[in-house]
Amino acid sequence: MGQAHSAGGRPFPSREEVTKELATKFAEKCFTPLELFSLKDVFKNLADQEQHVHYLKEDTIARFLEIPDIVGASPVLFQMVSYIGAFPFLQDAPAVLGLEQTVMVITIMTERYNRVLAKGAADRRKLLFKSLAVYDRKLSAQGSEKGTAEAGKTKTQTGKTDTNTGTQPAGRALGFAIDKAGDDEEGDDDEDDELVLAALNSLDYVNVVKHRDAPTTHGAMVPADNFRKLIMLLLLVAPLDPQESLSLYMDRVTGTELESLRTAAESILAAFLNVEQSPGIKFHHFNTIIPASMPFIFNGLTALFEHFLFSKNLDFHKRIGGKPTQPDPLSKIPQPLLQDTGSIMSLNLLSQLSFFIPGTSLFRRTRLLYSGDDDGFSMGSFETKVFNWRAPTILLVRGTRLQDHRSTGAESSFLATLPPKRFPNGSSGDRVTFGAYISQPWKHTHRECFGSEDTLLFQLEPVHDVFRASAVNKDYVTFVKPSAAVAAGHAGISLGCPPPQPSFEFGCFTHDYTSRGGAFQTSMARRFNFQDRFEVTSLEVWGAGGDAEAKHQAEQWAWEAREAEARRRINLGTGDIEADRALLEMAGLIGQNRSGGSMG
Repeated sequence: MGQAHSAGGRPFPSREEVTKELATKFAEKCFTPLELFSLKDVFKNLADQEQHVHYLKEDTIARFLEIPDIVGASPVLFQMVSYIGAFPFLQDAPAVLGLEQTVMVITIMTERYNRVLAKGAADRRKLLFKSLAVYDRKLSAQGSEKGTAEAGKTKTQTGKTDTNTGTQPAGRALGFAIDKAGDDEEGDDDEDDELVLAALNSLDYVNVVKHRDAPTTHGAMVPADNFRKLIMLLLLVAPLDPQESLSLYMDRVTGTELESLRTAAESILAAFLNVEQSPGIKFHHFNTIIPASMPFIFNGLTALFEHFLFSKNLDFHKRIGGKPTQPDPLSKIPQPLLQDTGSIMSLNLLSQLSFFIPGTSLFRRTRLLYSGDDDGFSMGSFETKVFNWRAPTILLVRGTRLQDHRSTGAESSFLATLPPKRFPNGSSGDRVTFGAYISQPWKHTHRECFGSEDTLLFQLEPVHDVFRASAVNKDYVTFVKPSAAVAAGHAGISLGCPPPQPSFEFGCFTHDYTSRGGAFQTSMARRFNFQDRFEVTSLEVWGAGGDAEAKHQAEQWAWEAREAEARRRINLGTGDIEADRALLEMAGLIGQNRSGGSMG
């Protein structure tokens, strides 16, 4: 290979030479001298040696990155880095992770390749899919209507069924045995990886190597269990800073927090497939759902792998101006990721939100403005707590699904206000969680709705789904209080479907996929009509903003508390305190924060 010459007279380099040259270019262009020094120092301290070859092992990487064993994501992560380490010759994966291969991994995982290659997220997404994928005709047949007993016995080119191995390989691992394409979904891409071509083109080697034997997406799938484990890890690392230890979040993998983490991962996995019907995720689903519903899902990998760029042998607190210094102990006390607690919001749910709302607007910046459990399920209380917040808000509502044949009392009254149900439920399970991200301040909607094109309607449980705002129909959000001019049945909060529902007691979410004319776009994961009717159990509004907004809100609440106290002390002169209080309640001056759906 190295003896041949190209048409231009330039010798064809070997794959090793191309890899070394590309790694050198990435190192020089994508890292600062200090980062590169740290990367080499970290690699030197971590690497094992065998026959004069220094390389990283799975358990070494897991220990360095502090991946918790209980999540089970270490083998999955090692499969990914072993594949990406073979870049740009992905057909040679899995790679032995020497220094050059580690440079490839860090460059791609942290998206620093953008400093050299003019390619975007779609190209990295395809590469990440392939790093997670396996090809196994038996698994493929299980998820296909054409699956037969004969297909169930089919094996890969090696003669062995694919497995996900986490050991340091000496040759081609079965986990990457992607052979000829089988039946796959329409729209899968079988072209050469543009990221690979861009890398080779940057070295003027674009015509040096043929890629016909490179792994394709046809017939490949990401095993559901592997992706579930990776999702749990991605939820954990979502708020991570580059120099922050993942061990700080170990309380999230114990007890009820671990169960919450698994629940969130199951909801996200449900956006890609029904695990009871399909064993894995095809590229078409992967490439369609991620940009629509969770474009930032892999962002946490950047901070996680940037840990390689901070050597512990470099301590900038040792000397300043030639004198030893001691770090400020207060500087090591991190601000909590979630400053308040709620019945719906949790750290895992906050991480789930960061998959489609930038984490810089969420972590350490969200504050509880309103909680139905604490403040009462009334529109007056909602207005008092929320309307003065001058930054984006996140509305969360959790409920229990209503069963038409078992409805009685208030449920029957609510269902009577709706047309007969003609769509099935959107998912299985009794509990549902919906929400909305609204960038504009809340206000009364006497004549028109409020909100903007960045308003998001979403579902978090039991299926993760995001419905983006339409640019045509702008009936985004309404808030109508009951009054003499507005009947109770036409008061409430609604998103994309005026007039609103009559109270905070019940909710109805309708996804009319066939009409496609609403204020929010249809689902990319569930391409069918569905409707969820539920009894509201919890309702919260969280403010996503900085200290200035929180200070303004606190001042407003303090003023309103003083005004409420002044009204409470008013003496109308009748001599009958109960009568005076009843008159003030009729005027709407007091008693507006009663719980239990006082709007009904």
